Amino acid sequence: MTQTGTAGFIRLFVSGRRGLPMDNRYIGVFDSGIGGLTSIPYIMRMMPYERIIFFGDTARTPYGSKAAETITQFTMQIGDFMMRNNVKMLVAACNTISSVSLGALREKYPDVPVIGTIYPTSKVVARDCAPDARIGIIGTKATVRSSTYLERIKKKNPEMEHIYQISCPAFVPLIEEGIIDNEIMDMTIHYYLDDFIRDNKIDTLVLACTHYPLISDNLKRLYPDIRLISSSKEVATAVRIELEKRDMFANSENERRENFFYASDLSENFIDMIQLILKNEQEALNIRFKNLDL
Repeated sequence: MTQTGTAGFIRLFVSGRRGLPMDNRYIGVFDSGIGGLTSIPYIMRMMPYERIIFFGDTARTPYGSKAAETITQFTMQIGDFMMRNNVKMLVAACNTISSVSLGALREKYPDVPVIGTIYPTSKVVARDCAPDARIGIIGTKATVRSSTYLERIKKKNPEMEHIYQISCPAFVPLIEEGIIDNEIMDMTIHYYLDDFIRDNKIDTLVLACTHYPLISDNLKRLYPDIRLISSSKEVATAVRIELEKRDMFANSENERRENFFYASDLSENFIDMIQLILKNEQEALNIRFKNLDL
């Protein structure tokens, strides 16, 4: 992977050694496509002085139907790009990557904290849901196939017995194309979830893909009595906890908040989705778009 179009960019940072009072380097957030963008507003609201480099692998999305070896190969390429930009933390805002490649990331980059979506989200499910709750996990084929959510939730709360999961592979391509507030999306949701919810008496849905918050309004409208738990919010909470633990927060007096959003295919859909998700926050975040030549 090679970086293009970055001439003139000056990066300011402070060493991230444990014990120092600040670390102004960027947080590296990445996803297989645009889904990880849904975690950005949570991160910026919880940690308003942090700066972000985001990468969405829009040219190779979706990852969920790919082999584990391929997912890990792509993930390592993204990790190398992030480390060339001297990020202080790697945030896999992607459940597929978190279920398949998180261990490989931590092994390759032992000197930076690596945060995924599954552990913090599983912790919230196990803590906040009653033992007799009927949990439905919806995600990509790779996330469901890994059974990582099932294992983590049951490890945290062995009393939870009613946990079910289903893969919804058509959701991500439709979301990537911006087909959200649309009859086609509603029909697709009905196709995957009507029988799943009815047969298993689901009362809580875990959005085990960071793309899925973009269809949360559809889900609330179609299933108004079901509680939704978002991995996008929980990964942001995990980032805050880890930065605090390591004394790695950015300096609150540092007003230079230039944020970079890279994509392997800097398409209109990618930019449109940023506008949809960040809305009026774009100017405050001082966003710069960059294409990344893979």
